[in-house]
Amino acid sequence: MKLTRILLVSLLSLLTLSLGWGASESITAVPMVEIPAGSYIPLYTTDKTPRKVDAFRIDTLPVTKRQFCAFVIANPKWQRSNLPRIFADKTYLQDWLTDTDPGADLESPVTHVSWFAARAYATHLGKRLPTVDEWEFIARADETRANATADDSYTQTILGWYAAPNKSPIPQANTFPKNFYGVQALHGLIWEWNEDFNNSMVTGESRGDSGIERNLFCAGGAVSSTDVRNYAAFMRYAFRSSLKGNFSTINLGFRCASSPTPLTDSKP
Repeated sequence: MKLTRILLVSLLSLLTLSLGWGASESITAVPMVEIPAGSYIPLYTTDKTPRKVDAFRIDTLPVTKRQFCAFVIANPKWQRSNLPRIFADKTYLQDWLTDTDPGADLESPVTHVSWFAARAYATHLGKRLPTVDEWEFIARADETRANATADDSYTQTILGWYAAPNKSPIPQANTFPKNFYGVQALHGLIWEWNEDFNNSMVTGESRGDSGIERNLFCAGGAVSSTDVRNYAAFMRYAFRSSLKGNFSTINLGFRCASSPTPLTDSKP
């Protein structure tokens, strides 16, 4: 039975190649943008000391079904029928027709992907997942400002998406406007995995980490945050803290990040 399944997966992979999915030969590179170093104040800190964020690079768009399909073809162990439940729950890629057929909407963001699978994809490309600090740092931007969180309309727009039903099919990310940094669809499309999602409620202070900060999952808990107006950020922190690494939900995808491009020495 196991041998039959392996042969079937191999045949499906060969069939996918013959049908010309486009992404089967190699994963199409997503443009990345350089994000300069800076600082921001995390939602949960017992004081308001800014947290430094080093320079980094990040994909302008989340990973698509086409790109993830190319990854699982190149790495069969990450295909739906091969992956142990410890690395992904039973909803992993459940919207795909087969192990190597995502169905329609190939340019839409891939969802139903676990943290383990997202990390494996990023590693395959020599990248990584963005940290919570990196993601939150650039997620403060709108189309013209690096930090628009003081604008109530900015927050209300994000909250409007959080309150809306999931869209099916999920729109393509490249239809969204670029923010101040040139990054698209950080808000209004899908939730995204972070490298350290399971530390999102950690304050960085041992006296506080064992206290109430870990239990702020209700709306009233937002009053303990550093910015009570930024309820959208509170919802993201609460969502991340509800996740486990093998979760793969209908609207949870990812994008990749990396270290900044090294400066070249202009000396002869």
